[in-house]
Amino acid sequence: MASLSVCAENTSLTWCYWLNKFVKSLYSFPGERCIKKLLVEVLQFFHKVLSEYLHQNRGLTGRHIAQAQLMQSCLAAVKTSMLVVQRCQESLAAALQDQSELEETLGGLLGCYTHILTDEEFIQSVQSTAGMALVLLIRSVLGSGDDIASVVCGLLQSSGQGLESSPPWLRRRCEGLCSSRRPAGVSLYLCHGALAMLSWKGALPGPRWEQLLLLVPNTLLDLDVSIKESSTAMVVARVLTLWSGAALDCLQGEPAACPPALQQALSGGSELQRRLLEHIYSHWEHPLDGVRHQTRSLFRNLLLLHQHAAGAGPDPTKDAYVSELTLSLLGLEWHMRGKYGSLGCLVELYGAGHLLELQPRLPSRLLGLMGDQTLAPYASDLLERLFVSHKAQLASAAAKPGSEDWMELWHQTWVGPLLHMLCRARPDQTTYILDYFLPKLLRCSPSSLAHMVKALQDPGSSCSASPSGSRGALGALMTCLRAARAQGVIPSSEGGLWGGLVPLALLQQALIHKHDQVRMDALGLVCESHRSTEVLTSEEMELIRYFLPPNLNSQSPGIRQQTVSLLKKLLCRVKDSTQLLQKRLIQERDPEQSQRDQHTLHLYKDFLRWLSVTLLDVLLPAASFSKCLMSLHLLGLLAQLFSFSTGPDVFALGEVVTSTHAQNVLYCVASNFLEVKQLASALLRQLPPSTVGLQEPDRMLGVLQAALDLSTSTKPFDSVTAAHLLNLLLHQPELSRALLLCAQRQGVRLQPPSAPAQASHTLLLELNTLAVVQLLLGCLQSEVQKAESSLLQAASSRPLYGRAHCITAVLQNLDTRSLTHTEQWRSLVTELIAVCYRMSDVVSPVVQSSSPEGLIPMDTDSETSAGLQRILQEIQPRDTNDFFTSARQLETHQGDPQNSHTPSLQAAGGEGYRVTAQMVLVCCWRSMKEVAMLLGQLCQTLPLRCTQPGLITEEQVEGVGLYFRQQLLQSRHRGAFELAYVGFVRLTDMLCRSGSRTLQQLPARWLSEVLEEVKSSDPSSKLCATRRSAGIPFYIQALLSSEPKSSSCSLLKMTMRTLIGLATPSTERTSDSSTVPQVHALNILRALYRDTRLGENIIPFVSDGMQAAVLGFTSPVWAVRNSSTLLFSTLITRIFGVKKGKDEHSKKNRMTGREFFTRFPALYPFLLTQLEAAAATVESDSGQVKLHPSLFLLLLVLSRLYPSPMDGSSSPLGLAPFMPFIMRCGRSAVYRTREMAARALVPFVLLTQVPSTVHSLLQELPPQPGTKVQQNHIHGTLLQVLFLLRSYQADSHRPLPAGSGVGEALGQRMWLASRQNSCVVTRGAFLDVLLCLCRPKISLLDGSEVRSLRRSTLSVLMASELVTSDPSPATSAPGSTQYLLSLASVALGASVELPEVWGGAELTAQLLEALLRCPQYEVRELAAEGVLRRLQEEEGVLRRLQEEEEGEDKRRKWPQWLDDTTLSHLIGLAIHETQPQCLAKVLKALRLLSSGGELLWRDGVQVWSQQEVLQHLLTLAQNSTYSVELHCAALTLLSQLVVQLVNSDPQGAAAAVCCSAQWAALVCSCCCEEQPAEVKMMAAEVLVHCTPALLLSPHLPLGLSMTVSLWRSLLMLLQDEDQEVRDAASDFISEVPAHLLSAGVAGASVCPPAALLSGVELLCRLLGLWGQPAAGVLALTEWLLGEDGDDRDVSAEAAPDLDEEDFLFEKGDLNLWAEPGQWVNLLHAQLTPLVQTADPGAADMDQAQQIRARAQAEALISQQALDALPALPQFSSTVDHARLTLRRHRAELALDLMDRLLERRLQTGSNQ
Repeated sequence: MASLSVCAENTSLTWCYWLNKFVKSLYSFPGERCIKKLLVEVLQFFHKVLSEYLHQNRGLTGRHIAQAQLMQSCLAAVKTSMLVVQRCQESLAAALQDQSELEETLGGLLGCYTHILTDEEFIQSVQSTAGMALVLLIRSVLGSGDDIASVVCGLLQSSGQGLESSPPWLRRRCEGLCSSRRPAGVSLYLCHGALAMLSWKGALPGPRWEQLLLLVPNTLLDLDVSIKESSTAMVVARVLTLWSGAALDCLQGEPAACPPALQQALSGGSELQRRLLEHIYSHWEHPLDGVRHQTRSLFRNLLLLHQHAAGAGPDPTKDAYVSELTLSLLGLEWHMRGKYGSLGCLVELYGAGHLLELQPRLPSRLLGLMGDQTLAPYASDLLERLFVSHKAQLASAAAKPGSEDWMELWHQTWVGPLLHMLCRARPDQTTYILDYFLPKLLRCSPSSLAHMVKALQDPGSSCSASPSGSRGALGALMTCLRAARAQGVIPSSEGGLWGGLVPLALLQQALIHKHDQVRMDALGLVCESHRSTEVLTSEEMELIRYFLPPNLNSQSPGIRQQTVSLLKKLLCRVKDSTQLLQKRLIQERDPEQSQRDQHTLHLYKDFLRWLSVTLLDVLLPAASFSKCLMSLHLLGLLAQLFSFSTGPDVFALGEVVTSTHAQNVLYCVASNFLEVKQLASALLRQLPPSTVGLQEPDRMLGVLQAALDLSTSTKPFDSVTAAHLLNLLLHQPELSRALLLCAQRQGVRLQPPSAPAQASHTLLLELNTLAVVQLLLGCLQSEVQKAESSLLQAASSRPLYGRAHCITAVLQNLDTRSLTHTEQWRSLVTELIAVCYRMSDVVSPVVQSSSPEGLIPMDTDSETSAGLQRILQEIQPRDTNDFFTSARQLETHQGDPQNSHTPSLQAAGGEGYRVTAQMVLVCCWRSMKEVAMLLGQLCQTLPLRCTQPGLITEEQVEGVGLYFRQQLLQSRHRGAFELAYVGFVRLTDMLCRSGSRTLQQLPARWLSEVLEEVKSSDPSSKLCATRRSAGIPFYIQALLSSEPKSSSCSLLKMTMRTLIGLATPSTERTSDSSTVPQVHALNILRALYRDTRLGENIIPFVSDGMQAAVLGFTSPVWAVRNSSTLLFSTLITRIFGVKKGKDEHSKKNRMTGREFFTRFPALYPFLLTQLEAAAATVESDSGQVKLHPSLFLLLLVLSRLYPSPMDGSSSPLGLAPFMPFIMRCGRSAVYRTREMAARALVPFVLLTQVPSTVHSLLQELPPQPGTKVQQNHIHGTLLQVLFLLRSYQADSHRPLPAGSGVGEALGQRMWLASRQNSCVVTRGAFLDVLLCLCRPKISLLDGSEVRSLRRSTLSVLMASELVTSDPSPATSAPGSTQYLLSLASVALGASVELPEVWGGAELTAQLLEALLRCPQYEVRELAAEGVLRRLQEEEGVLRRLQEEEEGEDKRRKWPQWLDDTTLSHLIGLAIHETQPQCLAKVLKALRLLSSGGELLWRDGVQVWSQQEVLQHLLTLAQNSTYSVELHCAALTLLSQLVVQLVNSDPQGAAAAVCCSAQWAALVCSCCCEEQPAEVKMMAAEVLVHCTPALLLSPHLPLGLSMTVSLWRSLLMLLQDEDQEVRDAASDFISEVPAHLLSAGVAGASVCPPAALLSGVELLCRLLGLWGQPAAGVLALTEWLLGEDGDDRDVSAEAAPDLDEEDFLFEKGDLNLWAEPGQWVNLLHAQLTPLVQTADPGAADMDQAQQIRARAQAEALISQQALDALPALPQFSSTVDHARLTLRRHRAELALDLMDRLLERRLQTGSNQ
């Protein structure tokens, strides 16, 4: 007792201790007896503790960390008090009989619980627990009879009537909960408490319990409509699921004990079930996973409730409610994620057979959805439930358990569609099948793997033929085997067969397959295993050796990540199995097994050494970024798993690392790619120090000096390189000596602290870091001083940001918690903060000016640099927004013209330097960035002075915060304030977690200050009102993000209320002074809604934000409307999600109206009112255009909604009230508004209501012409009809119901499509409607109606301007082009698409002639596109016709609907058409036609010869480079004709030879790197097509020179940066006969690197077969040496950088994928054996001598230029060094080949 009295007066820490003691005591017998004996005192203790907590909470405003800790303590206290009350039920009931003191104590506890429930400052977990505690306490007092149910019902209904049976003291305490003004959440927590604390199992004690059971869900559903917070929605969903479980417990007892009224209320079809289904449909797409999961559980429980309440059996066909529910779910759109879980519940309870009977193609449908990442998890889960259930059903229904018939049916249902999808779909569409579906299928039926392999290797199966873009049967086989291997279904490779199922040769083919995913699946099959200790076989190691070289240079980040991940699994297998083998060697007694294990370890050692050397060898200066990245990743894995040690290790990988290897890794630090720098730096620390050589004094000094030089470079990425180099040097013991030498050179005083003799690595790192920072700080202080006198000099020669970046990077690796030299660090921190402020003062005038980018001319011309000094002198910080009205103009000084255009300025030492405006601006904003990052780093990582040993004071932290405030609120340059925001976030993160009460309260104070400043801002304010309020939103974002997510988010709520109040227009604020705060508020709101860190906490304010955005459009001020537009766009993304595709109106970015208005209920009346007001302004009877400002926004929002499955006329949030207003908007005089209204109407009409809605809309159209016809009204109605019919056609897949009256209504209004209608716009719209009904093969109307409609449409068409060619004023009216295009679409449907149902061949010819001869080019283009589309569909038919007997007339080998007259018109267009797009489509059509036979080209009466046709197309291709489409079409057709001509006469082809040189040159020019990707794709397809006829022909129809040029173009395309181009070029392998290729490549589809290797090998082999090895060697040596622009480059290298402008950002190579070093090595390797077969003649030797002389000159010049570069050019002149090194290497290889050729000449001469 004494202890309780003492601890009740103590601190919260003591209370927490005693709370834990109570919990432990309750679980021990003596402790529980003691607590029961002292029950009153214990409860008084809890009352005291809770009361004190409630008092403390009032004083913690703004201290979020302390408040969060208090919440956890309060939660513990409530939970412990609950536990005590629960364990002491009997003692409590007995004590209440005669103790008034206990009543007072319980009343006090009840009051504390009530306060927690009604105080919204408490977090939900505390309130929810308090709700349970309150119900438990009431139950303890009243017992379990009807009284407790009556009291809880009264509390839920906020009524005191239910409290009459309770004791007076309880009634008094509960009166606070019966107030009508209590928070809405109280009912929620009381419901939770009632369900959790009351017993619901078995029969209910009385009628009030039944009332309570039905009251709880109704209370929750009423609450569900009004809540805004997502966290509250989560609690509602969880409590509803809890209620359904309680209801199930009631029904699962004795059936006679359940009242009939309760059974009826809980059965399917009841009002309560209907409301619960509405809740499910509204929340199954909720953004929170927990809500979606609870919704699914609730749906399952509702089905179980229906089964128990209605007595329904497991057969769904006999249950009308379940059958109707299943059909409605299957009828919903598949993009609704909640649908899958509900169907899964039906499968779980009723089996899969019912669903498969209703939709037999359900497996294929679900597999087709697996390509969507957002749907794949849901579809795979449903698929798993389906096939598991289906298998169980089939197995139980089989007559004989051993029969395989049912298994074959199961395979046909599930495995067949899977294999079809894997073989025929694109690999990227099947990625998630491998991840989600296939493993589950194999776990369910491991024996199905044999069926898969058999089907995929069967040549006669449907899987053998697959589209070119798919993975094919081989890829599908790898996918299945990989999944099976990962699941442990198949063993490792044995006896040459992979798991006994597939040959290793087939696996090798897959490892170099063209498609990325096929290679990854094959690699996964090799690497992945069910056991991590499975020993690698020699075959697996050989497969990795085969895979790695051609796959290191992968351009796709995803493929690189997969490759590294899979190889990591392989290396982990090596490591784990090595440990197993070593352990086994110690224990093994069998000598044979020991020998095998020793041999395996030896193989491992050889393999790992080969892997290390291979990866290190590729890290050359000319290596591509992707190859360096992949190699460094894999080397890092080797270092992590095995280490590059040189000691007595089992593998000793460090022995294979040479000094050259280590230096190449070091030079990777100079890469322009940050990730390469980071990986190289990390790897260098793992390599043997002796190979890196940084411990050598000279080497260390050179690297240190290079780092210091790079830190002052004007190229920003150089400072990053410098930082990495310094971090490498920090670990060197002798760094202080090198620092002293460099400090002397820099003129900086430096006294680094001396390290003890045996200093630890931590101390050494601290001392080195201190010395490096001191040196950098000294240099920076000197440079800041110079910058204060001349910013131009600093920007051009020594920009400040590099030094600051290096300081920040060096400090990042320092552990500030264990520093020893505290005083020196404190002094250093003070100096760092001071120099940061000085840097900021220097550059602030630029970044804080009104126009930092425009005030300084963005010009790299050196002649303008002289004026920069004067400009900078005039720059002052613009502290007002007066530039809107008083623009400032720079003065023009008339002076000496020679001085006014000085190209360079003189530095202090007399050295000339250049400066550009770009340099000044970049120097300023990057300096601001680095200041922000450094200050943020200091505040975040350094300990406060209030903690010992501290390095930074509270005053310094607050000063840094004020600095950030000034920069964020006044900077105008986006780069400056965006990056200052990053540093400020670090600071705010530290403030909330600091132990200082003063610092904890700073964010709340700063937030209040800036909001007040925003409120009072006007045009004279310092805050920037342009640039989307510049840094103000960032400042507020950083302050709000510091608030803990688990807190009550009081700062966020206060801020949002303030901003929404400012952003919402008000009649009281109409002056200019209110406009600026409104703009600021809108811009800040936009930033907050976009901030993902605020998560779901921002959702409650979305409704208010949407209202502010829509109302902002009504403002007369442009700035307000502009900010409202941006806010609206952000809210659309926030509500409906990021656009998941190119389709702006995709169904994936929509939600049901019920869900939308349930989540944002305030928008329902708002949008309805706004739409009604907007619709009232669109009447166009007066002829005036009236456009409501927010109409477009309203229609845009509404077009993203669609009806809920439960929508009906009785639904309070239904979409029906919106429909009349949307239809009315279709009368607008604005075309775009009418179109938007039509699009918005579609989702509001249920699919079953489309026919009646369309009919009612058609009835509004006038049946005959009249004077009062409103064309805008007609057009809007027709658009609505058209959009509704198209949606019905896409979603219904069945015709309109009979008797809909649509066809009859259209037939009565055919005058709208005829000349009786003077408006061509409505004519065209009516024709579009007719075409929608008449065009499809499966018509929406029945046979007689559609035939009648087609006849009427055809009569209108034949009488129209398109066919009769009568001059009509309508053809020149506005909208005439669209009208003619509508006519042309009808004509195409009748002539090309479905001529057999319109009028036959004669009509087809007539209509096509009219289309192709129409004066409007748009019509001709549409006609050509229609013909082309039909020909592409029939291309397969044309190919089969081409393979028929040769004797037939080839001019007839095209479709029957295309007669000679139409063909002559197409050829005429090809000759005379001038419109590029139209001509391109005509040429594409002719290309398809020419593949079916020779075309007769006729121009009038003149028939063109083959040479004339070729010359015409050649001229057209040469002169059409302005149009990519036309250029590609002309060259493709020309190439096809050339190939056909060569094939017809391989040795002759005179016509082809005449233009062959020009054609080959044109094709080669299309392969250049700077060409568009479309042109290079076309060139690749042309070269692949002509491979058999021109590149492989032994007759050399184009001659050796032209043929070799084409080969070079093909090989260059295989090295193109665009992956699609490379893949297209690699298809040439499939055109090469198998005997010319190696065994692993023949007949395969290979990746570009493998195709490149095979291509060079093939070319060298062909040169031998053609008898031209010597000429070939000379030609290919010129490739190796390089022949494009060499003279210019060599002369430029002779004197590098003498007159070169110092640009900030150099343009590197256009191609980041190609590797010229690898290319020349490949050429050299393949030419070396070819030289041995050459027999050069005299002419060849002359050319060889010329090449040799040129190579010698190149080698000499390159070496001289390399010698002229500064020290360590790999860092200081990275690009020049790499270029010169490659040039020298080229020359050396060329010299080697020429020497070998000369030696060969001498050998052949001596033999003769």
